[in-house]
Amino acid sequence: MISVPGNVRVWLATGYTDMRRGFPSLALQVQEVLHKEPLSGHLFVFRGRRSDLVKVIWHYGQGACLFTKKLERGKFIWPSVAGEAVTISPAQLSYLLSGIDWRNPQETQRPTRVG
Repeated sequence: MISVPGNVRVWLATGYTDMRRGFPSLALQVQEVLHKEPLSGHLFVFRGRRSDLVKVIWHYGQGACLFTKKLERGKFIWPSVAGEAVTISPAQLSYLLSGIDWRNPQETQRPTRVG
């Protein structure tokens, strides 16, 4: 588990993003579409078209990280505003990555069995 420092902001890129993109093209999207600085140390979260895959980019000073999370069941809850960035807290990011509605923390899908 990677802990997020307390002074880091989490930005959700609203709308859909091509999940074939890597860190350089996602960072370019942060600059040109969201008008934010991708090397600022903040986390930027992107969602795929089917809403079951997210990518998070983070530049922490020594290097860049690209994290990917795919839900086996259910969908990630996302703001409906397109072309903008929405900021959430690190705790809300934890809910989002767990498949829980970060606006109203309740499980959206509970596994019934393992495997």
